[in-house]
Amino acid sequence: MYLNYPSRRMIIALVSFSFLLFSCSGNKQEKVESKISDPKLAKLQLPEGFHAEHLFGPSENGDGSWVAMTFDNKGRLIASDQYGGLYRMTLPPVGDTSRPVVEKLLLETDTIPGTDSTRTFVKMGYAHGLLYAFNSLYVMINHNKDKNFEKGSGLYRVQDTDGDDHFDKITLLKALDGEGEHGPHSIVLSPDKQSLYVIAGNFTKIPEMNKYDGAKDWQIDNLMPLIRDPNGHDDVVNTHGGWIAHIDSTGNNWELVANGFRNPFDLAFNDAGDMFTFDSDMEWDFGTPWYRPTRICQVTSGAEFGWRPGTDKWSPAYPDNLPPVLNIGQGSPTSVFYGGNARFPEKYRKAIYAFDWSFGIIYAIHLEPDGASYKAKGEEFISGAPLPLTDGLIGPDGALYFMTGGRRLESDLYRVYYGDNTLDIKNEAPAILTEAQKIRRNLEIFHSAPKTEAIATAWPYLKNNDRFIRYAARVAVEHQPVSQWQDKVFKETDPETMIQAAVALARTGSPAVKNQLINALTTIDYKKLSESQQIDLLRAFELVLLRMGKPDAATNSKLGEYLNAQYPGSTNNLNRSLSKILVYIDAPQAVEKTMALLATAKDDPDDQKTFTQSSDLIMRNPQYGMDIAGMLSKVPPQQQTYYAIVLSEAVNGWTPDLRDKYFKWFYTAFSYKGGHSFRGFINNARKIALSHIPKAEFAHFNTISGDSIATKSGNELADNAIQPKGPGRRWKEDNAVFLIDSLGINHGNFEQGKAMFAAALCIYCHTMKGEGGVAGPDLSQLGSRFSTKDILEAIIDPNKTISDQYGATVFSLKDGSSVTGRLVKQDDNTFFISQNPFAPQDLKEISKKNVQSTRVSEVSPMPAGLINRLNPEELRDLLAYLISGGNKDNAVYTGNDKKSESK
Repeated sequence: MYLNYPSRRMIIALVSFSFLLFSCSGNKQEKVESKISDPKLAKLQLPEGFHAEHLFGPSENGDGSWVAMTFDNKGRLIASDQYGGLYRMTLPPVGDTSRPVVEKLLLETDTIPGTDSTRTFVKMGYAHGLLYAFNSLYVMINHNKDKNFEKGSGLYRVQDTDGDDHFDKITLLKALDGEGEHGPHSIVLSPDKQSLYVIAGNFTKIPEMNKYDGAKDWQIDNLMPLIRDPNGHDDVVNTHGGWIAHIDSTGNNWELVANGFRNPFDLAFNDAGDMFTFDSDMEWDFGTPWYRPTRICQVTSGAEFGWRPGTDKWSPAYPDNLPPVLNIGQGSPTSVFYGGNARFPEKYRKAIYAFDWSFGIIYAIHLEPDGASYKAKGEEFISGAPLPLTDGLIGPDGALYFMTGGRRLESDLYRVYYGDNTLDIKNEAPAILTEAQKIRRNLEIFHSAPKTEAIATAWPYLKNNDRFIRYAARVAVEHQPVSQWQDKVFKETDPETMIQAAVALARTGSPAVKNQLINALTTIDYKKLSESQQIDLLRAFELVLLRMGKPDAATNSKLGEYLNAQYPGSTNNLNRSLSKILVYIDAPQAVEKTMALLATAKDDPDDQKTFTQSSDLIMRNPQYGMDIAGMLSKVPPQQQTYYAIVLSEAVNGWTPDLRDKYFKWFYTAFSYKGGHSFRGFINNARKIALSHIPKAEFAHFNTISGDSIATKSGNELADNAIQPKGPGRRWKEDNAVFLIDSLGINHGNFEQGKAMFAAALCIYCHTMKGEGGVAGPDLSQLGSRFSTKDILEAIIDPNKTISDQYGATVFSLKDGSSVTGRLVKQDDNTFFISQNPFAPQDLKEISKKNVQSTRVSEVSPMPAGLINRLNPEELRDLLAYLISGGNKDNAVYTGNDKKSESK
């Protein structure tokens, strides 16, 4: 689904409770009092002229946490609880403060067997997708059958057959093998309103289809040594990733449109009828060369986007998959919809809206035709913290409706409108397609059954300058019998055409032609190709090796000589492809040259450049932001990591000196701070490399490569902290104060309290008796200024009071984006802000001329729930340690007895 982050866990506090308690000094910023009394509205940042209404709180009313919505033919909103039933709401008009009328749908009551008692159960719900169309409610259930809900994952059609305004018929259109946050998701009406589209994440197997716009023979297709996620993620479908299908209203005919996504939740069509989705990242891959940020993708016929397990995700540069139109950055994508029916100014009416659950941002994506595809610019349209966005759409009244919730978080329904919501929407002429778009669509006609004119039509476009046209032409060729076009590949004299045709033949042809195909490709003058053409050529070689097998010795040698002359190449991307092919075919000098690159490789700062910078997200969500902060404090060298993984399978070409240098690299690599799986990937690559070492030398290389530290977590490496024994609880101020008073603060254990201070990683940001970080204030005098109750209140409810010395400032920029950080200093032209608690000295500069406005963030950089892993005794020990100022001789410990000292 949209929640791509691990479940809530104890993570680093950017600033601790003292941020909320210490008096202000230094740079001060006056907080402008909001005129909005409802805090749920006050936290929203809206463009000028827009207004928001808080309509309903499902959680407050015991109605669960809502994640999907649609409007029926009477203008009523229908919503689904992620773990419960369906609800139908009659909403008041804009400006009317009346409460919505809410009713629960499709409930049934029966008698519990063997008793006189009754029970009420949900007949329909657990939905990630809802759509009212064709006088029916389509429901995408995302749930495995259990005792609480008998229906499994799949697409259902719910109807009112007798016209009494109550649904009475439920039909399963297709069961789907997949469930959970990467299961089946949304349902969307086609632009012509005659059919439907459905979308599913990468834990959902593609069912048998009536038609495939792209290939059906999905393979991993990557020579990079496959190391699966060491934490067990993405071991379900392996090859095809998330997918989109086109179906009729009865659910009888299914057509696979695209695949190779990670976990897109929703899709939308613009006014030209082109489809877009918002695909997720894999945050555990953060800091690796195969990490891909969340991204806006245009989804064309037969599209493939290259998501594969573990290390084997495809480069966006490969010709057999399509690139995004815009990289967004870290986040958890949810809803996507088009603003066409909104009573908004034209700019926003023509935007695609994309929701990020993790960081509470609704992006407006502004599209500009660019050949057969689009250029895209992002704008932060609405944001707030916390604002876990789940679903949204434009209502029949022209207002934007959106919901928050998911994972049983607090859920709310909002309405956003422009002016007084009476802006007149003129009937606009249909979008005019570019000539390139027309060519692409004409080629897509051949993405189905073989057609006589397909090869003659598509072949000339294999060398077109537009990547989306080349892609459409190649897919058209692949849909035709190979016998009709194989000979054309070997007779082709144009290099670009031959390369694209070779990609098609490698994917669909017989292994019998592999030597002939490699020999034909080696006749191409490599140096006369552009960089993108060189990458395409290298990909063609790679696919031949993967799909058809290794060539004979003479052809293998010829390929090695051809590629060795080009290695190293002029860019990191070229060297990635060259290194893995040369190592795979065991080419002479492959190890020597790759080791030389490993020693000197530098990352490309603009590689996969994103609209939202990682550092700008740290303070938006202190929980998830801290993972980002940790990585940015010591970023893994991605290009070096790539070479190290490639070399893990190299058997020949090593000297003792090269082996020593290689294995020592791993020891250093364990000190880098990547995503949750980074260390596991590095360790598994190390183990693969060690499997090729002679037994007599294993112990040596195992030791110098870091065996003693390989399995330790980053936190353990950082401070070797004793972890809480628990069991923890969701602490509330009243019960925490009561229990601490009952246990007696003066019976606290100093060493245990110090350990809890480290286990929570407060020491990263705070100094205690000269030890610790500097992002936060010195806590040595905390106990002399504040009571136990004061301290507990600040820990448990960090948003209650935020000091402007340590609170974050939100800078709204004129380009529509925003940046959050702690304002450290400023001059006449520039704001200087600190965003990373692990590197507080690293300041980001913001030009004042680019700033529209500033405000103090209403959200504390310290996450709530910081103490929820601690049991009462551990909490008492932590409080005692804080009050003592890190001094074991402090009076707070005068009541210690032998039992408390020795526990």
